[in-house]
This record gives sequence, C-alpha cells and structure tokens, in this order.
Amino acid sequence: MAEAFEIKAKLRHLQITPQKVRLVVDAVRGKNAQEALDTLRFMPQRAAEPVYKLIASAVANAEQNFGLEADELYVSQIYADDGPRHRKAPYGGRFAGRGRFRPIIKRSSHVTVVLAERDVIEYGDF
Repeated sequence: MAEAFEIKAKLRHLQITPQKVRLVVDAVRGKNAQEALDTLRFMPQRAAEPVYKLIASAVANAEQNFGLEADELYVSQIYADDGPRHRKAPYGGRFAGRGRFRPIIKRSSHVTVVLAERDVIEYGDF
C-alpha cells in the first residue's frame, strides 16, 4: 500500500482571538474536505471565512502539486495557536481601580491545517 500524503497549510497573524477561531476549527476537524468547506460557508462566525480560504487553498495545493483528488481528502489535523499580541499601551486602554491603567491587548492567532488521504480499501484480493 502506498504512503498516504499529508498536505499542510498555514495561516499566520489572523487578527481574531484564538479562542474564537477554535470554536470554528473544532466544527470541521475530521470531516471530508468538501464537507468541511460546505460547513464553513454557512457559519455565521467571522473566523469561518479565513478558515474556509485556508482549507480551499490546501485542497487546491493537493490537486495542483500532488495530483490528488479532492474527494479523497479529509481534515486530519487542524488547530489554532496563539499569535503575537499587540498592546495599545500609551493611549488605548482603560482606567482600573487604585489609580492603575490597563492597556487593550489585541490578540492574533496562527491556524494550521493538515489534509490527508483516506485509506482506500479494496475488497476481493484476499
């Protein structure tokens, strides 16, 4: 049996918090690639569109570079990690108790998707 391909694609510096991206990412983990794209297309969350584009790009890379078919691909791994945080310190912030000041922290995330081929089981050759 041939070695299964794994196609990896990354989206870096997405200006949405990782917690919100993980809600979208958890909904498509383990699904077929086409089914994941259909699910993401109708999700109301703001993070659904960048994740949709990321999976579509990974599918296109698999078809173009490796000659794989989109029907045989599934989302084997997908995760959202913390990206850099932007602190709006000098002017953007809120006043806190006891005469202190809390800066507004803008969080970002890195999303990684790994597509793999489904194992094709052939019956009859025992």
